[in-house]
Amino acid sequence: MAAALAGAAAVMALTGCAGVEYREDICSSGEYPVLSVGGTGSACVPDEQEPPAGFVRYPQGKVPQQVDDEWDVYWNTHTLDKDGNIIDAPNAG
Repeated sequence: MAAALAGAAAVMALTGCAGVEYREDICSSGEYPVLSVGGTGSACVPDEQEPPAGFVRYPQGKVPQQVDDEWDVYWNTHTLDKDGNIIDAPNAG
């Protein structure tokens, strides 16, 4: 009986966090995400640097923070043109 209780306690301890969903951050601390112009590619850039050629910052309020969050999913089918306008991504469907 004691062994069964100990086993049950171990299972509860291991699964106690099962209700907490882990979400992976888009970028590491000290970085911000950038979007490729005209495509759905993205990258992470150190906070103190500007985006590399061909990449831009996401529009304010539409920046993905975690993998599969609202904006990460949105930018799979949308992108920015060379003028900064949001457009449907090529081959997005």
